[in-house]
Amino acid sequence: MAELTYREAVADGIRQEMKRDESVVFLGEDIAAAGGVFKTTVGLLDEFGPIRVRDTPISEQAILGAAMGAAMTGLRPIAEIMFSDFLAVCWDIVANQMAKARYMTNGQISVPLVVRTANGGGSRFGAQHSQSVENWAMAIPGIKVVAPSSPADVKGLLAAAIRDDNPVLFFEQKSLYAVKGTVPDGEHIEELGKSKVIRQGSDVTIVALALMVPRALEAAERLQEIDGISATVVDVRSLVPLDTSTILSEVSRTGRMITVEENPRLCGWGAELSSIVAEELFFDLDGPIIRITSPHIPLASADHLEDMMIPSVDRIYEEIRKSMS
Repeated sequence: MAELTYREAVADGIRQEMKRDESVVFLGEDIAAAGGVFKTTVGLLDEFGPIRVRDTPISEQAILGAAMGAAMTGLRPIAEIMFSDFLAVCWDIVANQMAKARYMTNGQISVPLVVRTANGGGSRFGAQHSQSVENWAMAIPGIKVVAPSSPADVKGLLAAAIRDDNPVLFFEQKSLYAVKGTVPDGEHIEELGKSKVIRQGSDVTIVALALMVPRALEAAERLQEIDGISATVVDVRSLVPLDTSTILSEVSRTGRMITVEENPRLCGWGAELSSIVAEELFFDLDGPIIRITSPHIPLASADHLEDMMIPSVDRIYEEIRKSMS
């Protein structure tokens, strides 16, 4: 097992798949010579050369247009959109072209394309560079949506996304880039559409994604130590496909569900999950479903305001403790 940071795991996952398959190419702003603005792609240009690892102009439409064309004609491109906020600039290509091409051609055209992007807050980049937009993507049929919380999952899920024949939006939480974790040696691949139970408890099920996973886990440990509340923590990992089987099983067992979401409250992924649980498990629930989210306002750049808006360990702990009382 290797000890890698979240950012190193990005490069490791790309490297694994580029070595394995010569049709995998990589393009984006400053991803080659500079090694990425978040230093997630260091060394790839030296290893694979400028034909397969290409810097592009500052044009999100050009990046995704070129990547989609390459995917439709036999390559497996990885395209980087520097900040997930900038998907708004090229959303037509994502929502109307990538997502629909395979369906509208009855499978004659595949779009095996991964769009990597730095997502979420916590880095003091302000309202235009800190949004958590995975719920945008989740609303579009035809796109797979992945958001890992650990270095091992970054590598394994990224590899799976690259091998998939459908377009995948791969959200990397930028505040996790420095986090270290063990990553299996050799080829490592995880299954898309499979959540992971990372802590087993008996009283309540906490469902979280990306940055909220380590915060939910820390809050769960505090609940156990201080209040004797035993919490299960489920890492969703993939919003599309959504592993409802694992989540429903854990919620049915504990009788309570708390979702912890970085995205704004209105139309967050937890709202959809709450609807599914209410339909499927109404008579198994021992209390109301609780959603812990960011408020439905643009994210502040002031550090103390940003910290107040994004669910913290303290807030997760207090809200769950209150709901359990």
